[in-house]
Amino acid sequence: MKRRTVLGGLSIAGLTSLAGCLGLVGMDEHESSPVGVEASVRDETGYAQTDIDDIVVEEEVGASIATETISVTNYMTEHEKSVSIGPLDGQRAAVFIVLTTPQISIAGRNVNPVEDMSAQEIIELVEDNYDDIGDISHDEDGEITILGGETTRSRFDADATFDGHDLPVDLHVSEAVPTDDDDLLVTIGVYPQDLRMQEESNVLELMEGVTADIDTNDDGSDETDDDGSEDDANGNDGDDGGNGEDDGDESEDDDGILGTLE
Repeated sequence: MKRRTVLGGLSIAGLTSLAGCLGLVGMDEHESSPVGVEASVRDETGYAQTDIDDIVVEEEVGASIATETISVTNYMTEHEKSVSIGPLDGQRAAVFIVLTTPQISIAGRNVNPVEDMSAQEIIELVEDNYDDIGDISHDEDGEITILGGETTRSRFDADATFDGHDLPVDLHVSEAVPTDDDDLLVTIGVYPQDLRMQEESNVLELMEGVTADIDTNDDGSDETDDDGSEDDANGNDGDDGGNGEDDGDESEDDDGILGTLE
């Protein structure tokens, strides 16, 4: 499956049973705002912002003529870094993702389950949605400040298959924090485990460097892909429409490590 499936699972989990209520109170459309990482932090860590993807999750509720669609629009901002280690030679095998999903309240109570998800529950969604990543085990926890809010960040060990090669990786996950736009924000970082000495500190810097002042025109347009083609202004290859929606064959720019784990 694609990286977008992870966020789809986050945003729709638990909402299905409440969808009818959301429709009844006129809450049938919800949208978050994209969030990224400060440019100075990206430059320091070597990660490039490569894509801002809107992910729409729709759920039909009701029956017969009473059926209606509940729509939740989420955003995923991707950052990638080329590394060379073992079987990997200059491939974008280090990835940092910022996910936002809207808070949805009924009578003052948030019903988006992402707010109360532990790092373990979030990482289980990653494992469930990628066939070629498994044997995930919890390694350590810590505290981190994202957008001025303190939250738990966790590191997990995992086995992955990358471009036909078995590869141990580190997975970093931060639990949800609220944004100024009343959204919920989660970050996920992944890199080859042999690069922990340098990339773990980079991932933590990226988490702390998350900002709501995202430059939607800064999507890796100055980056060059492995095939020599330059990304367009939206961070997509020249042969990709890059409108944030799936093509007919559900193909995406999945050169990053999570994109190959499918």
